[in-house]
Parts: sequence; structure tokens; C-alpha cells
Amino acid sequence: MRTYRLETETLVPAPLDDVFDFFSRAENLEAITPEFLRFKILTPLPIEMKPGALIEYRLRLFGLPVRWVTKITVWEPGVRFVDVQLNGPYAKWEHEHRFAAEGDATRMWDTVDYALPGGPFGPLAHAMFVRRQVGSIFSHRGEVIRRRFGDG
Repeated sequence: MRTYRLETETLVPAPLDDVFDFFSRAENLEAITPEFLRFKILTPLPIEMKPGALIEYRLRLFGLPVRWVTKITVWEPGVRFVDVQLNGPYAKWEHEHRFAAEGDATRMWDTVDYALPGGPFGPLAHAMFVRRQVGSIFSHRGEVIRRRFGDG
């Protein structure tokens, strides 16, 4: 199984406490996810974010309905958290969110290690459309976050 990595970095024009608070509320995922995914959280809100918290979603990938369950495996308020797919469209999905204060702003990093199902067809699907789609989702997310906190 081939694993891919996506890394992004975003400077958010807001204090660390405000940015981390935004990300500590699972319901904000809908606001930062592109509309074409038709993303919806199914787990009753609010969700207490902590190690072991489970979050179930519904979305559409390439027009097909998908259910996705993630588990918070690491929760370090103000520093980082990690969510791991337990059930969903990927053979592997591990997403680390890191945060650091930078003056009056917050530097935010996302590192996603993921693998596709499909045996020998996985690398082809990745090259043809998955890499671009995952990149566009995180690009959209960065733009929404910067707008949400007042930069553009």
C-alpha cells in the first residue's frame, strides 16, 4: 500500500486561543469544507474533543455517497490534535493539525498521511484525480480560515 503525504501551512491573522477554539468545535468542519463535498456531521453536537472522541460524517466523493468515521487519537489543546479514519473512503487517513503563536497571529500546519484502496489502481487514481482533489480541499480550507479571521 503506497502512502501519500499532504502538508500545508497557513498563517491565520488571529491569536492562537481563538484559532484553536475554532478548530476544537467539530461543527466548524462544515464551514471550511468545499460545498461540492456536501459534508455533514452525523454525530450529535456538540462533540467533546478529547482522545477517543468519535466523529461520523456523510459526504460525497466524485458524486458517490460516503460515510466516514474518525477518531481523535491525540488532543493537546493549543498545540495539536490528530484524527485518524476508522472507516471511510481511504485505506489510511491520519491528519495532524499543529498550531503555534506567531505574534498576534497563528501559524497552522496540516499533515495528512493517506493511502488509497484499489491495489494497483490506487496510484493511477491518485495521479489522475485524488491528489488534485485533496489539495483543492485543503487550499479551500486555508482560504476560508483566512477570510473567517479577517485576512482577505
